[in-house]
Amino acid sequence: MQLSLPHDALVVVCDARRALFLRNEGDEVFPNLKVERHAEAPELGSNAATGMDRPGRTQNVVGPTSAVEADRQREAKVHFAEETIRTLETLHRQMNPPGLVLVAPPRMLAALRECLDDDIRATLLAEVDKDLTKHPVYEIERLLTKQ
Repeated sequence: MQLSLPHDALVVVCDARRALFLRNEGDEVFPNLKVERHAEAPELGSNAATGMDRPGRTQNVVGPTSAVEADRQREAKVHFAEETIRTLETLHRQMNPPGLVLVAPPRMLAALRECLDDDIRATLLAEVDKDLTKHPVYEIERLLTKQ
């Protein structure tokens, strides 16, 4: 992928567990991503620890009862996406970046997209549907700009 990142552009690299907020201290020709902030989602723990030792039941009109289980993992992902966007909004107000790049796996990218407001959406340069959170910053920089 060949992205052109302007000076002071923000790059948000996240998955359902962690988020990196990077700023380009370099220019479009020689990008230099630096970590501005990072965030991690809290551990969920076991089902017993969260009060979910057995799934609930629902009575069907025809047939036996069915188990109904709350999707705690999905709820946690949506909550973390909302927290990530709130942090992004704060950084966006403080820095007023010329551009923004979102990098996340497809489902997380969709959750982030739902939470974006119009001001931030207007600065969006690209959306990259990859999980790069386990890569070092220099590797993220290389993968985004292919230099």
